Amino acid sequence: MGARTMRNQSTTTAQKNARTLRREMTDSERKLWSGLRMEQLGVKFRRQHPLGHYIADFACLEPKLIVELDGSQHLAQEDYDARRDAFFRNQGFDVMRFASNAPFIQFDGVLQAIANRLHELTLAAPIPAFPQRGKE
Repeated sequence: MGARTMRNQSTTTAQKNARTLRREMTDSERKLWSGLRMEQLGVKFRRQHPLGHYIADFACLEPKLIVELDGSQHLAQEDYDARRDAFFRNQGFDVMRFASNAPFIQFDGVLQAIANRLHELTLAAPIPAFPQRGKE
C-alpha cells in the first residue's frame, strides 16, 4: 500500500496533531530518530506518522513496522496502548515498544533490535510469483 493511501486513512485531526508532535519531539524521540532517519537501517521511517486517529512515534510502511517509545505516562494508559496496538496490527503492522530512556542507555541495542525485526519481517514477506511461461 502506497504512502498516499496510508495518509488518506488518517483523520484530519491526527494529521494536524502529527505535525505538532514532529515539531515538539521529546529528547528520546530525537535520539532514536537520529538512528532511523535517512534510511540508515535500509528502509524509510516516518516520524509521528498518523494512521487512523492514532499517531505512531515511528512507522516504516514497507515492511510494516511501528516503533513506539513509552514514557511513564504509558503505565496509566495501558488500555489505550492496547487499543492502539490492536488498530496498528489490524492494519498489518508489527509493533515494537521500548522504554523512553532506552535510546539513551542502549542506543545501539535498540537499533539492532529494530534492524533484526525488519530483517525478520522482510524474510516473512511473500516472494512475488513470477509469471510462468507456457511450454513452447
